[in-house]
Amino acid sequence: MSDENLEKINKREQEWRNNSLSKHSDRLPEYTTISGEPIKDLYTPDDIRELDYLEDIGFPGEHPYTRGVHPNMYRGRLWTMRQFSGFGDAFQTNQRYLYLLEQGQTGLSVAFDMPTIMGYDSDHPRAEGEVGRCGVAIDSLQDMEALFNSIPLDQITTSMTINGPASILWCMYIAAAEKQGVSLDNIGGTIQNDILKEYIAQKSWIFPPEPSIRLITDIFEYGHKYVPRWNTVSISGYHIREAGSTAIQELAFTLADGFAYVEAGIEAGLNVDDFAPRLSFFFNAHLDFFEEIAKYRAARRIWARRMKEKYGAQDPRSWMLRFHTQTAGCSLTEQEPENNIVRTAYEGLSAVLGGTQSLHTNSMDEVLALPTEKAVRIALRTQQIMAYEIGVTNTIDPLAGSYFMESLTNQMEEGAEEYFARIEKFGGVIKAIEEGFFQQEIANAAYRYQRELEKQEKIVVGVNQFTSEEPPDIEILKIGPEVEQNQVERVKTLRQNRNNEAVKKSLEKLKEVAVSDQNIIPFILEAVKAYATEGEIVAALKEVFGEYREKPLF
Repeated sequence: MSDENLEKINKREQEWRNNSLSKHSDRLPEYTTISGEPIKDLYTPDDIRELDYLEDIGFPGEHPYTRGVHPNMYRGRLWTMRQFSGFGDAFQTNQRYLYLLEQGQTGLSVAFDMPTIMGYDSDHPRAEGEVGRCGVAIDSLQDMEALFNSIPLDQITTSMTINGPASILWCMYIAAAEKQGVSLDNIGGTIQNDILKEYIAQKSWIFPPEPSIRLITDIFEYGHKYVPRWNTVSISGYHIREAGSTAIQELAFTLADGFAYVEAGIEAGLNVDDFAPRLSFFFNAHLDFFEEIAKYRAARRIWARRMKEKYGAQDPRSWMLRFHTQTAGCSLTEQEPENNIVRTAYEGLSAVLGGTQSLHTNSMDEVLALPTEKAVRIALRTQQIMAYEIGVTNTIDPLAGSYFMESLTNQMEEGAEEYFARIEKFGGVIKAIEEGFFQQEIANAAYRYQRELEKQEKIVVGVNQFTSEEPPDIEILKIGPEVEQNQVERVKTLRQNRNNEAVKKSLEKLKEVAVSDQNIIPFILEAVKAYATEGEIVAALKEVFGEYREKPLF
């Protein structure tokens, strides 16, 4: 638009403010996003005066991918409907997977219990009372085989939310596929494998940063050579947001972690285009509809520019930020849980309008317990209604060109760049973690939002406004004590019946390799195939790597 036309619009806007708007100024308070970012009352072409369509927006499937990573987006293929699921033991979760696949789910996503996440076997004293409670208990290859029984691993993709022991669970999955007769170049999926966000937000680490990064770059190398369809890390903003961050903090901290992994891979001697195409991302879909869409669009643009211009990636696949989305668990309420169906629908819609590659929609009861079959079916149906009934897939990036959307996308990018500069002053992500920078920023944001809720500056329906005294009246899934008892017995029986000499030799060899510069993945795989348990492999690696202790902040 010409400067002359912009001046005309600006002049006319001022007249509108002086005449029409001034009569209603008492009805226009200050508005902010849920993250606290200021929102103007009206956006015009002047707000995107500096926007260059070809450089900043472009076309779908082309750099800088603001409008999506595929040329035809959902007109060619819908996003993967990948409900996060896991509870009890591998047999129970296998039945839930088969049910979800029958209901039309198109990908699997494994939720592990806390002992598995922390690297403990189910019979470890620290696992007592937690086995199978918040996810499925996986102690050995035996459990992984049961988990995917009757599910052909060359026909379904699987995402596994596991970080500290990601290398071990990945090797179990690989071994289970081989047991099915599936070659490694035919299995596809994702391991989260994002240890940096564990130090920042979720806190389920095992080893210190240096050996943890070594495990990740070894996975990059092994995946490139032998498992080419696997996404070897899913860089997660989801848990950063769940810890209380703003949208801009989620965007900036997630991408900063991603850049750190790229630099680690390059430093380990890998070619950036050998591993970057298999990096993926995992974002939160929160309640502020437009802010979330702008976040996804800004993320793609930032990643594409950095990968091309700073890291010298030549393969366009290295420039593409592909991401999974999960609706915000922290937005769900115990009060009037049926309202969560509506919240989830809007959050899921923002992810789809933002161009996600796969989506998990939370179940209405997840704030109370793991979801029942009915609740998870409603959550899946929510996605299917979006996909087939409301027309949202008919055109690509329908909000592009909106004065508000493009301005908000720019605002998100600028805020992220400011954070990148601050992180760089610390000396990078790990140094900033050690100084508590991320943790303090998130804590401050969480405190601000909580105060806004308490002062009713932000409204949550059924919680601080429009409340009801009626208790929740929905079925709750309960995990009985027999699950833990049976799983503990299964681990003990495994140790009695396996070749313990082979296990011992594999663990000794693993420790030898851990102190060398050899790729460690083949030796973890060897231990897994001997039916060494996760806890035994973690214990062996702890002898070499040690354990991480977080620096306390006051």
